[in-house]
Amino acid sequence: MSRDIDVAVVGGGPAGMATALAFLKAGFQVKVYERYGHARPAGNILNLWPPPIHALASMGVDTKDIGAPCHSTFRNAAGRLRADLKMPREITDKYRGGFVGLLRPDLYRRMLEAIPDGVMEFNSRVQAIEDHPDHVRITLADGRVVRAGILVGADGIDSLVRAHLWGDAPKRNHDLHIIGGFTFERPPGAEAGKCVLKHNRYVQGTYSSILSNGRQGFQWWFVEAWPDANDAPAKLHEHALELARGFQGPLADLVRATPESNMHRWPIRDRIPLPRWSKGRITLAGDAAHATSPYAAYGAGMSICDGYFLGQRFHKVDLDDAAAVARAFEEYEACQRAHTTQQVNQAYFFGRLFHHVAFPLNVLRDLVLDWTPFLQWQAGDKNPSNIIAQLKVMGPGIVP
Repeated sequence: MSRDIDVAVVGGGPAGMATALAFLKAGFQVKVYERYGHARPAGNILNLWPPPIHALASMGVDTKDIGAPCHSTFRNAAGRLRADLKMPREITDKYRGGFVGLLRPDLYRRMLEAIPDGVMEFNSRVQAIEDHPDHVRITLADGRVVRAGILVGADGIDSLVRAHLWGDAPKRNHDLHIIGGFTFERPPGAEAGKCVLKHNRYVQGTYSSILSNGRQGFQWWFVEAWPDANDAPAKLHEHALELARGFQGPLADLVRATPESNMHRWPIRDRIPLPRWSKGRITLAGDAAHATSPYAAYGAGMSICDGYFLGQRFHKVDLDDAAAVARAFEEYEACQRAHTTQQVNQAYFFGRLFHHVAFPLNVLRDLVLDWTPFLQWQAGDKNPSNIIAQLKVMGPGIVP
């Protein structure tokens, strides 16, 4: 069979761009079909852990000063320490603090700069997908037909490719929303080089350092229970200020210093993890595979690592060999599926724990969090260890 391209990627977000970069590194011809007219960031604020930073560097993305190093702590509303996020010294030295704060548009720009001309096809909506033993046939809305060796669905939580493979399934509404923003002002009390996550009885209020084009600043966000069917608050800035009053420290001043144009709100939804991502010559990546709550602070990062593992596992695979393609997909899932499923489930658990425990049980919850090592064990020790362990799975790079 003569095919038009080796790898077709549907969706031009972090997962799609990372998949393209990784397959290019592995020596394949790639096209990314993005329905919008540009790579459109879903929001503005972002954090990255060491595995996606390692992946980006392996793909040829400029990671120098990509974000502000942040030492993360969990505290109650009054500032009492509940958990201190622990990472090995060699990791913080190598990855400039390990956990970094940045702006999502800056990440997109760096990834796009690393992608050669002609790879990204914007305003290209996929209309139909047909599976064949030796190729995948893709029909675009403009009538073009593309035959690819394999197809990667990186088209987000409402993935057409996921529905094609596994049927349609409802999204899981968390009945939570996030309001976030960023500023380059530094009000008194804002700690540079920190990510400070605070919780009162009902709301999370967080800020962290960011670095954007050499400028130091801060991002902040609030998470609160908010029925998914409800409209957004009419006055977002005023609502954020009202939430900030529940916390000691600089959150209120950070909100005041943030122009409305630097603010964003989004409801939190995910999907129950799939037991399998791949079928035939098609697989999933990013939110199409493992949409997750921002409580993981890892959604974009896991998406980038998906692309890394796909390129790595397909390096030197003959796309004409259906058995070799199936093995490569199995190896990709073995690297990522259990890890991402754990992150999705943990993020969902924390959203329920902090925002959907009713009085008086939330009083008991806060006593446990303040006076026992539970949160230190779960969020301060176990979760960072699980994430850092992925670096060993990843190895030194995409191409040995």
